[in-house]
Amino acid sequence: MARSPQKTGTSASGNAVTADLVAVLVAVTDGTPKIMTIAGGSALPSGPFEFAHRSLQTALRAWVEAQTGHPLGYVEQLYTFADRGRSGNAKTPHSISISYLGLTREDRVGEGFEAHWTGWYDYFPWEDHRAGAPAFLAKMLAPKLKAWAKSAPSPALQRERWQRCSITFGLEDRDWNEELVLQRYELLYEAALIPEAGRENGRGASIVPGKPMTSDHRRILATGIARLRAKIKYRPVVFELLPAEFTLLQLQRSVEALAGRLVHKQNFRRLIEQQELVEETGAIAADTVGRPAKLFRFRHAVLAERAVIGTKLPLSRT
Repeated sequence: MARSPQKTGTSASGNAVTADLVAVLVAVTDGTPKIMTIAGGSALPSGPFEFAHRSLQTALRAWVEAQTGHPLGYVEQLYTFADRGRSGNAKTPHSISISYLGLTREDRVGEGFEAHWTGWYDYFPWEDHRAGAPAFLAKMLAPKLKAWAKSAPSPALQRERWQRCSITFGLEDRDWNEELVLQRYELLYEAALIPEAGRENGRGASIVPGKPMTSDHRRILATGIARLRAKIKYRPVVFELLPAEFTLLQLQRSVEALAGRLVHKQNFRRLIEQQELVEETGAIAADTVGRPAKLFRFRHAVLAERAVIGTKLPLSRT
């Protein structure tokens, strides 16, 4: 179970400051991007940094393993959040959240651990455009954003608000930018259309579909999704989420799951071949339906370097 944050510092005025370590641990299973959660899916694995910890990453690994039983593999620092008022409780000490992004493969959570895997689109249903734009964007969300824009005190601010909404959510025939995950969440927060806003100012409501999270964890998750969506376009980190051997369709579906967009199949495969990211294993997938599919693996050179600069993935704009 997660422990309560410990005091890590005190200002001259006696106001306590705590530092929490938060993990966005991502896996992709059968075309579904998932995150490791605790507290019934309402929180990310987290814990306080204590002076006994040798380093921030050592502390993070200890907390994640204690709460989930899952050892961390690939991990990188994500962002540090220090805003006041986002915990929803004005009486709690000012907390600094240091977040990390980890990539892994889903496995069964052992007995005695509170963690479980949850689809990340449960928290951000507006981010999944693989089957086209979700219907509620135009039917429900756009009118709510329009009303919020019109509630601004001046015509200039009304125009500025609506322009932000249009650009961020791809309204009025604007292109959808899959990387603006955090900006969309922050705009919904500002417009008080999600429950997290109500915890601070009492005016938010669960108007927009999507599961809320405790404290600032959904904001941190949005940051992690945005980072990963950008990263898969120029570094082969997706191999951290795949089994040792996979079909090209599995690779494509994993990329699409993370991006929330479809890719052009032929252009995608041509890009993979041009960059020599994978090699054939000589084996055939046993569980495919229809035409037998070849199994591939990432080239050992890529696995060693973990950095290949290339063109952006051919995400579909239709």
